[in-house]
Amino acid sequence: MKITELKYDGEALKRVYENYQWTVGIKNWKPANDIEQVGNLERHNCTDELFVLLNGSCTLVYATEVESGLNMKIVEMRPHVVYQIPPTLWHNTIMTKEAKLLLIENSNTSMDNSDLRDLTKEEISFLKDQIK
Repeated sequence: MKITELKYDGEALKRVYENYQWTVGIKNWKPANDIEQVGNLERHNCTDELFVLLNGSCTLVYATEVESGLNMKIVEMRPHVVYQIPPTLWHNTIMTKEAKLLLIENSNTSMDNSDLRDLTKEEISFLKDQIK
């Protein structure tokens, strides 16, 4: 038996390990995660998602729905801290080009049990004002 080294240095997310219960991915910067191109939030309806910042800078955006739209909040992620996103919480990551995240979630997480929500121009403007 031997140990397997799993790594990924390409753009966006790649699941580097998966079994029947959970998956581990490495998420690197991609244009849609840049503050200048952010356009939506996502939520996973059946599972938690965990993020760990390994390198660079990342802002975690999360939001709850309110009568007037979204109540958005941001967290500047700190390296080597686990951030848990509970099921149904809208979220996204705003990353610098050198950022690298570790992602852990249930292996059955997919767009079949997740949703995307486009941000309005006002919501995008709010994020750009908050994230420098």
